[in-house]
Amino acid sequence: MTETRAGDTPLLEVRDIVQEFAVRGPGGVKGAVVHAVSDVSFQMGRGETLGVVGETGSGKSTLARSIIQAPRPKSGEVRFLGTDLMRLRRKALVEARRDMQMVYQDPFGSLNPRWRITDLVEEPLLGYGVRSAARRRERVRELLDLVGLDPGVFAGRRPYELSGGQCQRVAIARAIALNPALIVCDEAVASLDVLIQAQVLNLFERLRSELGLSYLFISHDLALVKQISDRVAVMHLGQLAEIGPSEELYRRPMHPYTAALLDSIPGLDPVTGEARRPTPPQGEPPSPIDPPSGCRFRTRCPLAQARCAEERPALRELAPGHQVACHFPLNFPLDADPAATTGTAARRTDAGLTDPGDISFP
Repeated sequence: MTETRAGDTPLLEVRDIVQEFAVRGPGGVKGAVVHAVSDVSFQMGRGETLGVVGETGSGKSTLARSIIQAPRPKSGEVRFLGTDLMRLRRKALVEARRDMQMVYQDPFGSLNPRWRITDLVEEPLLGYGVRSAARRRERVRELLDLVGLDPGVFAGRRPYELSGGQCQRVAIARAIALNPALIVCDEAVASLDVLIQAQVLNLFERLRSELGLSYLFISHDLALVKQISDRVAVMHLGQLAEIGPSEELYRRPMHPYTAALLDSIPGLDPVTGEARRPTPPQGEPPSPIDPPSGCRFRTRCPLAQARCAEERPALRELAPGHQVACHFPLNFPLDADPAATTGTAARRTDAGLTDPGDISFP
């Protein structure tokens, strides 16, 4: 996988973005506010795949839509290819979106069932000024061939004549039609069976290599994200809990929430070889309408102390490229003697969190 080199100009910079939605009460009266995304910041390099994971309702999809300004965040900054998208007017924003495209979870829902495949893939070309019909049709044939669909067989068909995997390939062909720099994949393989998932993931990786694409890959499947991502960002209740290199984060998570998510993955006991029952995070997630004070994970965290309720933990770098928002991080310091660290090993045992390094992924 492509690594982000130090000193490279980021492809995408997200700084302190906030997205909130008003909840209407009886009679349409404005009521509470849903804190969907709260002060999220990160960067992406060119050619990188950044995975975003978290429980349902953690704000992953809202974060993706806020980045592409659909709708605009309430505050913050989103810089893409050096341009602050938050400051762009309608026409300039439409032009900027040429370089960032989305692939959605439901391939059938994202395609007009009345249109032929040629028309679906051709639509962005027409929308962005490719007036020559011959050039558009030639480009459609190139794109279908690139995603593994025979133009002679599939160009004249409609979505209901295709399988789910084939429809998702059509959606991918349409997404790369304008040679974008970034593709946002919002649960793009969640609705596909395991075999088709593998084929689509291989297609994503091949296109990244051939076209120099970057991916913001959103999924609830932690094992899948590990396979495809260079770095992984973990979201909890609208905030980033942890972000770091994929292998390191899965091997030595620093945030208790990340460790709890990894414990929820089915695996094999490294000693006996027997299947290990997954243990999901304890308790119910708090409401985004009334999130807890301080650390939003504290009401479910076995390591929580008084400080966690009084002070919100800042996202800080504790290892090269590895940031965590926790007052009492796990596995830190990484190079210290576990017996000499202040309670790190003891906290891990008392919390009942298994070592994610022992988890085997399918």
